[in-house]
Amino acid sequence: MESAVIRNIHFTCIGKGHGAPCLPATKEDWEALRRESWLAQMCARIEKGDEELKHRLPVWTPHCAEFANNHRAIADAVKPLNRLMLDFDEKGHTEEICARLLEKSPLVVLLIEESVRKGTHVLVELPEGMTPEEAQALMQEATGFTPDAAVKDVARCIYMVPEDHTKYVSPKLFEVTVSSPELGEARRGLNEGTSEAGPVAENEAVQTTPTPPNLGGEKVTELNFKGIPYTSIISEWWRRNGGEPAEGERNVKLHKLAVNLRAICDNKKEVLMTVMPRFGLSELELKSVVDSACKEEPKGISKVMQQIIDALEMGIPSDEIEDAEVVAEETGVKVNVKSLPIGLKESLVGVPVSMHMPTLVGIMPICGAYADGVEVEYCDGNIHRLGLMSIIRGEQASNKSVVKNAVDIWKRQLDEEDALARKREEEWKERKKGRKANEKAPEDPHVLIRVVPVTVSCSTLLKRFKNANGHTLYSFGEELDTLRNIKSLLI
Repeated sequence: MESAVIRNIHFTCIGKGHGAPCLPATKEDWEALRRESWLAQMCARIEKGDEELKHRLPVWTPHCAEFANNHRAIADAVKPLNRLMLDFDEKGHTEEICARLLEKSPLVVLLIEESVRKGTHVLVELPEGMTPEEAQALMQEATGFTPDAAVKDVARCIYMVPEDHTKYVSPKLFEVTVSSPELGEARRGLNEGTSEAGPVAENEAVQTTPTPPNLGGEKVTELNFKGIPYTSIISEWWRRNGGEPAEGERNVKLHKLAVNLRAICDNKKEVLMTVMPRFGLSELELKSVVDSACKEEPKGISKVMQQIIDALEMGIPSDEIEDAEVVAEETGVKVNVKSLPIGLKESLVGVPVSMHMPTLVGIMPICGAYADGVEVEYCDGNIHRLGLMSIIRGEQASNKSVVKNAVDIWKRQLDEEDALARKREEEWKERKKGRKANEKAPEDPHVLIRVVPVTVSCSTLLKRFKNANGHTLYSFGEELDTLRNIKSLLI
């Protein structure tokens, strides 16, 4: 059974939470998120007992590198991995488990980290033919501790932890093993004989060169055009052209694909033979399709193919590229979703291209409120905090609600924290109101409430500022007229 190792590509998926889209992520994405100071602060609060915060941690998927439509589910697993994450729930033994496994482990260890609640995560390679239960038994014997017996499926995710929770990480963590179609079929689900997940595409890995002996297999570099994998281009082509070929239309659709692909393959038959999907065709049959496509007069890149490439470069659906071009022409701004950092990129999922810039502008003030420890030097040399304000003007039914939806998601954490603080403040007010005449007034809790309405009174606003402890306050108003009518608003 043949297999190949691919490096420096997406090795996992990252989501903002359990229900959020899980987007393919590289080593750089994964490491950058684990270095975020806000993640460390959240985990520190969870360790101190703030359990509710745990459900707002970002997640990553150790058993799968890509899901269809970024939907984390077994049926949508596009790139399942031959890996198994083991949970050791007993607290405080991470160092001991790490030492034992580094001395001698029955399985290849990819990652050892301390979980947010002081348990231990161990990610291992799952050898061909070995079941998760067999792997768990081996690791229990090697560590002396019992892993969680629950079998983990391919869509399983775990909470992200800060970089300093990592006790061991192997370079092989960031590699993806692509097996032959038969092996992929047998092992799509880590815990099932068969699975709803789709097989790894046959043409996923091409252009092999030898690897160092200790790694085994082959080093594979996925062919790409302008940094875009041909597999992504072909996937988008099918989406724009009625889907993958059904019975009876295979050769016709593959011929049309080859005619359009050759313009970005330098009209080279050998490249086309490498990147073209086969759908059951033999090498000889596929060669016949490619030869036929290359006999036609070259006409350059077709309009649809150019739109697909432009859209993939920007990280948007290709059928929205014309809207993006119109917006760029009108505003002079071209939003490249693909290049945006984590958080901003996810805020544009499902947002029409015409609303990308308003949405980004709309969430900037709350981004600044969260980043209230950041200081910037202005052109005059003075140091400032990120006190940001956005005003978005739009006619009725102009889709402004899209901006509010994005803001509401960003605001969720502040709202939940403020709700607890408001409850404390209300309880204090009730105690103060119900005290006896000669009884000393209860001490003001000086709660931190960061979200204030735009109609807030001056006295309440000053109180909120006084209790802010250096944090930034945030306001959001849906109607511009509300601001126009407020005479006492402090800006």
